Amino acid sequence: MANLKEIRNRIGSVSSTMQITSAMKMVSAAKLKKAQDAITAMRPYSDKLTELLQSLSASLDADSGSKFSENREVNKVLIVAITSNRGLCGAFNTNIIKKSTLLAKETYAGKQVEFMAIGKKANDILAKKFKVVSNHSKVYDDLNFDNVAVIAEDLMKLFVDGSYDKIDIVYNKFKNAATQIVMTEQFLPIIPVEGEAPNNADYIFEPSKLEIVEELIPKSLKTQLYKGIRDSFASEHGARMTAMHKATDNATELRDQLKLTYNKARQAAITNEILEIVGGAEALNN
Repeated sequence: MANLKEIRNRIGSVSSTMQITSAMKMVSAAKLKKAQDAITAMRPYSDKLTELLQSLSASLDADSGSKFSENREVNKVLIVAITSNRGLCGAFNTNIIKKSTLLAKETYAGKQVEFMAIGKKANDILAKKFKVVSNHSKVYDDLNFDNVAVIAEDLMKLFVDGSYDKIDIVYNKFKNAATQIVMTEQFLPIIPVEGEAPNNADYIFEPSKLEIVEELIPKSLKTQLYKGIRDSFASEHGARMTAMHKATDNATELRDQLKLTYNKARQAAITNEILEIVGGAEALNN
């Protein structure tokens, strides 16, 4: 059994760790509320924009399609992996890395696959096995639509000029603080709308349907990427809060076990001292 000093040192170390994890949990909980409100408020706008775009594009002729919906033979693929800049958030980043690797090695086996990293963790890990063409981890320093729009514009240019035939984004969708869903979405080319075109006879379009669609598509793509990063940002804080909560509980349990071990060792030491004193006294009496 470890001596009393060693056990005291371990109790102090575990207690310090528990204080750190508890503080990190409270910080993440505070940040989660703001991030959750942001993504919850954004989803209705994003869904309505997509619905409007689909309603208009579905009624256009096939030969009037956008340059962003051009389907080419897939030879070069770009995967946008969205992770966090920091760890200590459970399997949050690991799930994205696993899904991205699975896409590269199995789904797009035989294709030329490259990555764009949004988040330091994606860049650090994926760069060891794949080609990472760019890293946008600084977007989290000031996460807003304008900064994300710049990244989306770069992606659109890469698709239009033929650098890539397909672009996917992989991110964690926020469900609640304890649950994040790994999502893979086709960013480009735009997925055609299935089904019959809606009846827009009651609407007057100015300047024209085609021009409206051409204006909406870039905005919709920017919104799609921004929503993915916002989802990931909220998921990160939820995952970190949950991970730190579990870590705090584990540290508390370990500290209690160490205290019990310490008390037992201390009682054993006192008992041994008493036995030695009694034995010495009896020896003197004899």
